[in-house]
Amino acid sequence: MDARRIVLIQGHPDALMPHLGHALEDAYAQGAETGGHEVRRVAVAQLDFPLLRSEEAWKDGALPAALAQAQTDIAWAQHIVLFFPLWLGDMPALLKGFLEQVARPGFAFQPQGDNLFARKGLSGRSARVVVTMGMPALLYRWYFRAHSVKNLERNILGFVGIAPVNETLIGMVDKLGDAGVQKWTDKLRQLGGAAQ
Repeated sequence: MDARRIVLIQGHPDALMPHLGHALEDAYAQGAETGGHEVRRVAVAQLDFPLLRSEEAWKDGALPAALAQAQTDIAWAQHIVLFFPLWLGDMPALLKGFLEQVARPGFAFQPQGDNLFARKGLSGRSARVVVTMGMPALLYRWYFRAHSVKNLERNILGFVGIAPVNETLIGMVDKLGDAGVQKWTDKLRQLGGAAQ
């Protein structure tokens, strides 16, 4: 397999202490680097940016300077991996705010005339979404139909041209224990090595 350019986006909003998502990100990065792939990282919790509050700010406002490197890294990447914990059934608000800021016309979409969405600006990239949660992953997938992850895949990633999008859902995180954590970090290391 040819070497790929991978950006890892850590969406956990707590920058003060490491969480399972950080261990999973580290394992993926180790696997990818061992596999000869190039890796860049974006830690959303370490970025200082405002939330968007109007359509005009999204369309015509300037990208916050703190997000310029993140946009550069996403443009550079061939594969994007998003890591986040499920909070109140969805991604944390800080990650959603980050995605709203970076997915702007002229970057995530290429406008043509009055049509802001004429062309998808991030086509040619694949993605993986890695989500940790307290509930069983099967319950989230089958009973709740993984609604928030499907929304992310369809209405954000797919909307800007990123496909295919695969997912890794890890449930019952409080009960994993050392053996469970090892199992999942090994799995993420393998995925990183294969740039999947």
